[in-house]
Amino acid sequence: MNSAKRIKVAQDAPRKKKHVVEEKPAQADPEPSSEEKSEEESATLEEPSAEETAVDAPKKTFKDLGIVDALCEACEALNYKHPTPIQEKSIPVALEGRDIIGLAETGSGKTAAFALPVLQALLDKPQPLFGLVLAPTRELATQIGQAFEALGSLISLRCAVIVGGLDMVPQSIALGKKPHIIVATPGRLVDHLEKTKGFSLRTLKYLIMDEADRLLDMDFGPSIDKILKFIPRERRTYLFSATISSKIESLQRASLRDPVRVSISSNKYQTVSTLLQHYVFIPHPQKDVYLIYMANEYAGQSTIIFTRTVWETQRISILLRTLGFGAIPLHGQLSQSSRLGALNKFRAGTRDILVATDVAARGLDIPKVDVVLNYDLPQDSKTYIHRVGRTARAGKSGVAISLVTQYDVEIYLRIEAALGKKLQEYPTEKEEVFTFQSRVEEAQRHARIEMKNFTEERGKKGSTLKGGRGKKGGKRRRDDMDREEG
Repeated sequence: MNSAKRIKVAQDAPRKKKHVVEEKPAQADPEPSSEEKSEEESATLEEPSAEETAVDAPKKTFKDLGIVDALCEACEALNYKHPTPIQEKSIPVALEGRDIIGLAETGSGKTAAFALPVLQALLDKPQPLFGLVLAPTRELATQIGQAFEALGSLISLRCAVIVGGLDMVPQSIALGKKPHIIVATPGRLVDHLEKTKGFSLRTLKYLIMDEADRLLDMDFGPSIDKILKFIPRERRTYLFSATISSKIESLQRASLRDPVRVSISSNKYQTVSTLLQHYVFIPHPQKDVYLIYMANEYAGQSTIIFTRTVWETQRISILLRTLGFGAIPLHGQLSQSSRLGALNKFRAGTRDILVATDVAARGLDIPKVDVVLNYDLPQDSKTYIHRVGRTARAGKSGVAISLVTQYDVEIYLRIEAALGKKLQEYPTEKEEVFTFQSRVEEAQRHARIEMKNFTEERGKKGSTLKGGRGKKGGKRRRDDMDREEG
């Protein structure tokens, strides 16, 4: 169920037991002394083995975890019947007042895992500017905000989403209304902390960093360091990530106190068992033909095609539309309204193919994705895991297929090594594939003309598409578009 639908369900729920957050005057927390001891090593909660878990053990409820009735009602209205593993392990720890490092695969229910304890603490001691959630992208921040509003719909929660790409004035007005929860991208939040008169987070009680590895990969480290100076050190902090790295360890030492590490993933590069992963080894010049063949094979199914650059995303969208497919692009150089519009069309099923750069690979709440096609292989194994994690979510099955050319063999072998298994080759018949060639060549010519016009039009407006086609087999570089976040 997508976030918009969740909100509607929550709003339609019975209101007779409505709880209202009654705010008390906020008081600043005292600064800890400079002699404060450094953090101890974090405790760890790993997922129990099959032998340790009774086969016929009854599933726990949110009430079993210690969640109060008002929030249990919200969970029920959202059709959250039982806690997911990350929720089951992290919520009791959070309710004990501990800092948390949560390690879990994408699509595991991390948002509710941190939202429910924060909302319960807010009910216990209401105050404005109670919690702050940092997210790496605008779309993820919007989704987290919607999730908080849905879960808090029965307790009169006020939530503000503060992201880049939008006018700061309405955001300043929203912050002036003293929301209980702020969900923000780091760059824009720093802008408000430095420029918005009267806005302060000195009374903040909870800090959550979601997709922390992504935050650091996108060079938000300096912004996070600034934010940490604006908020009290006496607070609860939750850090959620799909992977652990030296950067995450450094952030943990800087921002968490004696955290409990909650992990439901035994393998650093684990994919779910319901995901079928394949590759197709092809000559580089024939990538478009094979892509169209694959798109035709899975016509009518919800599909995400991942590319490495903004330019390629736009070109392939045109190519697919020219051939009659319902494709729509998603990348960081689109306006915020265009990006949200693309996501909404894909979620609603009015477009069944989303062509995206890695801005869409993490955290987005797209409930039903049947197929992931890697037109370009990602630059590392971690990004591959996050891409294919868009499908086969919440116990559903899914398919991921990667196009591998002669220039991709090295990175492909690294991905296989990280996964710890050999992927199966997707069976294709050459003759069948090349029945599409003449139509693809004609569509390529049309796409070149459209791309030229599109690029010229953008040039007049002072912007250009990044990531044009360079030398084949040249050095891989990170797509620049994510740097527009915040």
